[in-house]
Amino acid sequence: MLSKQDIFGYIPDKNYDISVAYFSMEFAIDQALKIYSGGLGYLAGSHLRSAYELKQNLVGIGILWKYGYYEQLRDTDASMKAVFVEKNYSFLEDTGITFSIIIHDAPVHVKVWLLKPETFKSAPLFLLSTDIPENDEVSRSISNHLYDANEATRIAQSILLGTGGAMLLDVIGYQTDIYHMNEGHSVSLNFYLYSKYKNLDEVKKRVVFTTHTPEEAGNEEHSFYLLKKMSFFYHLQEHEVKHLLGLHGHTFNYTLAALKFARKANGVSKLHGEVANQMWNGNTDICEITSITNAQNKNYWKDHALEIAFTADDNDAITTRKKEMKSRLFKEVANQCGKIFDPNILTIIWARRFAGYKRADMLFYDWDRFVKLTSNAKYPVQIIWAGKPYPGDHGAIGLFNHIISQVKFIPNCAVLTGYELELSSLLKKGSDVWLNTPRMYREASGTSGMSAAMNGSLNLSLPDGWIPEFAVDGENCFLIQPAPDSLSVEEKDKMEANSLMDTLETKVLPMYYNEPQKWLQAVKKAAQDIIPAFESGRMAIEYYEKMYSQKANL
Repeated sequence: MLSKQDIFGYIPDKNYDISVAYFSMEFAIDQALKIYSGGLGYLAGSHLRSAYELKQNLVGIGILWKYGYYEQLRDTDASMKAVFVEKNYSFLEDTGITFSIIIHDAPVHVKVWLLKPETFKSAPLFLLSTDIPENDEVSRSISNHLYDANEATRIAQSILLGTGGAMLLDVIGYQTDIYHMNEGHSVSLNFYLYSKYKNLDEVKKRVVFTTHTPEEAGNEEHSFYLLKKMSFFYHLQEHEVKHLLGLHGHTFNYTLAALKFARKANGVSKLHGEVANQMWNGNTDICEITSITNAQNKNYWKDHALEIAFTADDNDAITTRKKEMKSRLFKEVANQCGKIFDPNILTIIWARRFAGYKRADMLFYDWDRFVKLTSNAKYPVQIIWAGKPYPGDHGAIGLFNHIISQVKFIPNCAVLTGYELELSSLLKKGSDVWLNTPRMYREASGTSGMSAAMNGSLNLSLPDGWIPEFAVDGENCFLIQPAPDSLSVEEKDKMEANSLMDTLETKVLPMYYNEPQKWLQAVKKAAQDIIPAFESGRMAIEYYEKMYSQKANL
């Protein structure tokens, strides 16, 4: 049994006396700990960093992925190649704890590791692994790959996170007031809790839920038959699950079930909260869906020298430091792509998870216009793309490689591989413009632009996700005019691509080159406006106030 002193190494602040277990399939804590894929992990990492800074009574529950997500390398023709490499971490503490869960009607042994707070200045994080000799090869493979492409393995991973994580807390005797499901992957924990309390209301008292995406892929569902076969429902039969939650049909949707188990849920921006309510309001017996806008941790993402310059309102120091940060990034561009970029030239960066709805190729929609943009001697630009497609998403990988081939011989355009925390930081610090081009209402939050703004970059974005809560067009960012909702997808893409180019040609580039003082004022305003509203300390406090405390339900 572990004491709180063993787990935290400090006494949690009395303002946060409610104990919370935060379940997430991925956590981006540090470059060295490769257990994340993208935005969900980045958000969870910042949450744990701010929980540590505030000394909140919160522990993370995750999975120790043997091969991580994947290493994004290059093939012989410079296209993207996904490589899986075994990871070992000497900085994780072996707790000596093992216990068993049931998957597919058979015991699976689980080993527990602990990332202690002082290692990376984060709240304590328990990591579960099935890669131990006591298991057969199939059971050992459950914790091999984050978001495994095999359906049965994905279900087993959810059981490991949800049921296994909830069981761990009982095994170590950790009093847990609130179980926070960060996305629906851990929804099986509710069936474990129901087996303890035999009462749905007792489960609801203890469970909150954050939904992160309106995308179908982010609202996972599987057949009742397969889930029952996999022991997903703990001791309940299919008909009992349907009766308990008022479900019908042949498929079980993780998000819908989470909304029925939780006492309260939240979207991750005000706009996403509205979208989530529209998505699920036709269902009975779901909890209230409010919103808590995602945020990023300033202490992790900020450049210290630039922050000093901002605080002193030293324009020369701001300009000098920004060029230094661009030069650092450009060394990586030269290293990977053999291209020399100039820190005096406006640099546009599109970098995030590669998915079709994010439209990484929007600048290409009118190719002739793109060529003119990249060859304009009066208003020169440099453009960089980066991001990781899901290794099984051949469409997204094809798009990534298409962009590589299209810009291979354009000297001021580059595509970088290896998009993880360190490269993300280089890109945000080295960008002048952070480009965000999602189809409207499909980007729940999109937090990368927050940490870019902390580092002297201006967002150029559709008004989706968190952007409407921040944007003052032309003063702290630039907005791309969205197309009317009534148009077809093709018509929207064309109209919004034209709007993007219009904004670049008539607003962004002229301001950068003709009105450098106005540009600098916008950069300073963006950095000022991002804190504290979009810093994760605000977010971590808001979760306690709006989701965890008993007052939140009154």
